[in-house]
Amino acid sequence: MSHLLADPAAASPIRSVAEAREYVRGVCFKHGPPVRTGLELEWLLVDPDDPRRHPELGVLLAALGSHAPRSLNPDSPAAPLPGGGLVTIEPGGQVEISSAPHRRLDALISAMRTDEARLRQLLAPTGFVLSDRATETRRTPARVLRTPRYDAMAARFAERGPAGDLMMCASAATQVCLDLGEREEAPLRWRAAHMLGPVLLAAFANSPGSAAASERMAAWWALDPVRTLPPLSLEIADYPQRALRTPVLARRGGGSWLVEGEQTVASWLDTGRPLTTADLDLHLSMLFPPVRPQGYLELRYLDAQPAGQWLGPLVLLTALFAGPLQPVVEICLPVGARWQPATEIGLADPQLAAAAGQLAQLVPDALDRVPLTAADRELAQQLIDARLTAQVGPALEVAP
Repeated sequence: MSHLLADPAAASPIRSVAEAREYVRGVCFKHGPPVRTGLELEWLLVDPDDPRRHPELGVLLAALGSHAPRSLNPDSPAAPLPGGGLVTIEPGGQVEISSAPHRRLDALISAMRTDEARLRQLLAPTGFVLSDRATETRRTPARVLRTPRYDAMAARFAERGPAGDLMMCASAATQVCLDLGEREEAPLRWRAAHMLGPVLLAAFANSPGSAAASERMAAWWALDPVRTLPPLSLEIADYPQRALRTPVLARRGGGSWLVEGEQTVASWLDTGRPLTTADLDLHLSMLFPPVRPQGYLELRYLDAQPAGQWLGPLVLLTALFAGPLQPVVEICLPVGARWQPATEIGLADPQLAAAAGQLAQLVPDALDRVPLTAADRELAQQLIDARLTAQVGPALEVAP
């Protein structure tokens, strides 16, 4: 679904900071009717008979066949799965399915279930299964996929400590993607996406660690805060400025792509070296805030969920965003900045717990706004009730 790694051969020159700012604004914020939803599901792979075994790229390439991404085989057709989703492989061998955007929620759910079932079938001969946890602590994080982009990221994050290894190689997420909306409604949708973050991060945390309810998000905050922390401002107009002020991490070229020092887009232009839209696309792909604008809103703060339970956060977010968002923002406003308590103790934080309970009261009416089968509506309500009302996190339901 992402524009952010477009074909460099189609790039255009960028001659000034003003041009760069306008390009970022146009790429990241695209207006239109808010009718589409997308889903990105990422899983760690675990061998139940040998939990310390790392995925092997050759094994994955053979198992995925024509669905293998070109990062594994440049000559692969990278064919979609039967439901239309595309497979990618992350640095530690995590497998991800990225759906096509769907106008109907029931169609998206059906397509993703079809693709997930096919992925499990393809992996069965390998001995690997899709993990129910969002982090894997039974083996040392190890990178099995090497690309110039990942090499640059790993080198930069290693300067700050071990969080980069955990994030890149031993964690997995559920990402819900929503349209930004028409120009007049976009600011509220942008604001609501952020305000919901701490509550939903806490409610769906599924990567417990010694000092965190979501060890996955703790790693994101630690690895490079300038490119991962929530924004100081929730004004849409301020995001392009943040992007241009964040140091450039990588630049395409021979050898290492790592950019040394603290070079920004402005200082790059000052050197006289050509800057193109492809360079900006690469830079934007290496910004990791909890809500990332990619022409649509990519909500990145949810841990991977146990088998099939991605239905809960997907339905909750789609249903809330299908109706009036001002009540959602009003409920979440007192806790909209409580990202650290959400990460560290989840809904044990009293303020987050109270907000979760208030959000739960909006759910029955919200579910009326989205097309769901009777069975899926019942299952979604059960999952949402468990997380927001009973406040039992998924990690408590998964065997260690």
